[in-house]
Amino acid sequence: MDRAPIQEVEQRLRVLHPDARYELDFETPFHLLVATILAARCTDERVNKVTKTLFAKYPDPQSMADAQLEDLEEDVRPTGSYKTKAKAIQGAARELLVRFGGQVPQTMAEMTTLPGVARKTANVVLNMAFGIPSGIIVDTHVARVGQRMGLTRHDKAERIEEDLMRALPKDDWTHFGPAMVLLGRYVCKARAPQCAECPMDDICPKRPV
Repeated sequence: MDRAPIQEVEQRLRVLHPDARYELDFETPFHLLVATILAARCTDERVNKVTKTLFAKYPDPQSMADAQLEDLEEDVRPTGSYKTKAKAIQGAARELLVRFGGQVPQTMAEMTTLPGVARKTANVVLNMAFGIPSGIIVDTHVARVGQRMGLTRHDKAERIEEDLMRALPKDDWTHFGPAMVLLGRYVCKARAPQCAECPMDDICPKRPV
């Protein structure tokens, strides 16, 4: 078997995770934007612990834009690369106020002009906060599982996303990404994939496991 049939993969993911969502806690699109920036090279669990108090202190773009950068750095320190991340989330908050009336924009082109926001972060926000099929979320889990299933032969996120988008109907994009993340996080793990427990076992070529 060279590759799993992607439509069958999506059908099984809908059974396994019918309400798949990215595991970052948020109440507003701005919260999700900040949380996704903080999640770079950090677990969602740790980010959720940080944002629980962060969003109580800075609930909106204005309060985050007005924050003392040194205070913000300390607030996000547990997520790692805290100086870079604090600068990015404050910069994004200020850009939202100056250019978008304090609202998170709803297009890929506008999202990726914000500090700290590349295509993956934009897809998370657009998919999860707005339900907009701007593309397919590709993080390390999606990349790994997609390669193992033979859904892509590429290593770069942008090329992987292109392969997945070509193969799936647009209506499936907002579900497929988060569901693949969950499959990769809890079943098709990096070091010890649980193939015997995986609902894709009979259609997966397991390249390379």
